Amino acid sequence: MSKYDEKILFYKKNMTSMGLVYEDELFDKITRGLGPSIFKRDAASVSTSDEKEIFTVKHNFLINKLGLEDGVYLDDAINKVAVVMGKTNRVKYRAIFYYLLVKELGQEYKVLNK
Repeated sequence: MSKYDEKILFYKKNMTSMGLVYEDELFDKITRGLGPSIFKRDAASVSTSDEKEIFTVKHNFLINKLGLEDGVYLDDAINKVAVVMGKTNRVKYRAIFYYLLVKELGQEYKVLNK
């Protein structure tokens, strides 16, 4: 099993422990799209208390990568995902966070067809 496959399995177990349901193909595509950053401690997680981090999620992923228009709805989606993952959960894995954002914003088609 490759290191990517091991990491994806780890994330899926984490999602299951949080009671989250996931679609394998979509989750795999999002995780692989993150590249080697999933193996770097700081880059592998999202700090929802850091404004710079939220800016990065919003602009680099939602606007630049998914091609979404900037707006309050993006902030609302980010906040909703933070709540789903647990405001007190100190480790919000980026792959899971991005997966939940894609689902929340209904962008599955864009991700699967890139």
